[in-house]
Amino acid sequence: MDEALALAARGRGATSPNPMVGAVVTVGGRTVGRGYHARAGAPHAEVVALEEAGESARGGRLYCTLEPCCHTGRTGPCVERVVQAGLREVVVAVEDPNPRVNGEGLTYLREHGVAVSVGLRRAEATRLNEAFFTVQRLARPFVTIKAAVSLDSCIAKAPGQRTALTGPESSIHAHGVRASVDAIAVGSETVCIDDPLLTARGVTRSRRLVRVLFDTRMRTPPTSRVLRTLDAGPVVVITTEAAVEAWPTRVVALKAAGATIEALPTRDPAAAMSLLLAYDVCDILVEGGAVLHRSIWAAGVVDRVRLYVAPVTLGPGAVPWMPGGEISMAALGGGASQSLGDDVLLEADVQRVD
Repeated sequence: MDEALALAARGRGATSPNPMVGAVVTVGGRTVGRGYHARAGAPHAEVVALEEAGESARGGRLYCTLEPCCHTGRTGPCVERVVQAGLREVVVAVEDPNPRVNGEGLTYLREHGVAVSVGLRRAEATRLNEAFFTVQRLARPFVTIKAAVSLDSCIAKAPGQRTALTGPESSIHAHGVRASVDAIAVGSETVCIDDPLLTARGVTRSRRLVRVLFDTRMRTPPTSRVLRTLDAGPVVVITTEAAVEAWPTRVVALKAAGATIEALPTRDPAAAMSLLLAYDVCDILVEGGAVLHRSIWAAGVVDRVRLYVAPVTLGPGAVPWMPGGEISMAALGGGASQSLGDDVLLEADVQRVD
C-alpha cells in the first residue's frame, strides 16, 4: 500500500477534478503490476496496473489507495475490470466519498466473489486526497491561505508599499506549491500594489492554472501582468452584481483583456469558493492580501494556514497581517515548521476532513 500511495502522488497537480489514485497488483508476494491515475480522462490506476499484470493478475491481490469506481464517467467502471481479471482479493485504503460510489464499488466486488478489506493506511490516503474529499463532502475546494510575514506579523512596511520579506528558498518552495494546486487567488489590493503574474515559475506544471482575482470594486487594471499570461490559464474576476452594475465600462475593459467575470449577488467568500468547482478547482491557494484572508477566515472556509516567516521586524506603522490576532498558529495546534534558508515555514490545519 505504501508503494501504491507513492504512485498515486505522481498525479499531484494533474488529476483534478478526479482524485489521485495508485494501485499495485501482487501474486504470491511478488508485484506483477503497478499503475496510477495520471490525469483526468486517462485510464484509472487499477486499469493501468491490471494491464501491466496481464494474465499474471489471476488469483492475485490488488492494493488500491481509493475504492474502485463502479460508475461510467470519462472511463468505464473499474470494478468490472477487477472481476474480469480474476483477482481473489482487493485491499483498499479508504472508501470513495463520491455519491456515485460511496461503498457501492466494494459491494459490487464482494457480490462477485472478491474478498475486500478496507482501512490499510486510511489516514495517509485521506490526507493525500484531502482536496477531493473536501469537494465531495463540503461542495467547495480545499482552501489554503498563504502569507509572507515578519517576526512582528506584518506584511508590508507601510500601506500600499510593496515589501519583499522572504528569501530565495521560500520563493522556490512557494512556486513548487503553485505547481501542485488548481488555482491561486488574490485580492484587488494585491493586484494594484504588486501587479503579480500569478504563475508557477521554475517548475513543471501539466495543467493550466486558474488565477482568481477577488475584486468587488472592479479595480483590477486591464493592463495587469496577470492578464498577459492567459496562456498559463484563465483569469477569473469574482465580484458582485452591484459592482458590475456600478462600473460597466470597467467590466467591458476587463473582458476585452481576456478576464472572465463572475458576479455574485453579495460578497460571499463561501459561495465564491463553491463557484470555482465549475472550473475544476479542487484546491486553491489564497496568497493575499490581508483583507481577503480576513474575509475568507470569517466565512469559515479556510482549511490550512501557511506562513513564510522572515527574520525581520517591520515595526510601528507596518501593515499587520491579522490585526487583533484573528488567526493564532498556537491556537491551531502549532502545526509543522520547516527551515527555508533564513526563513521559517509554518503550517497548520484549521479543519480536517476525516
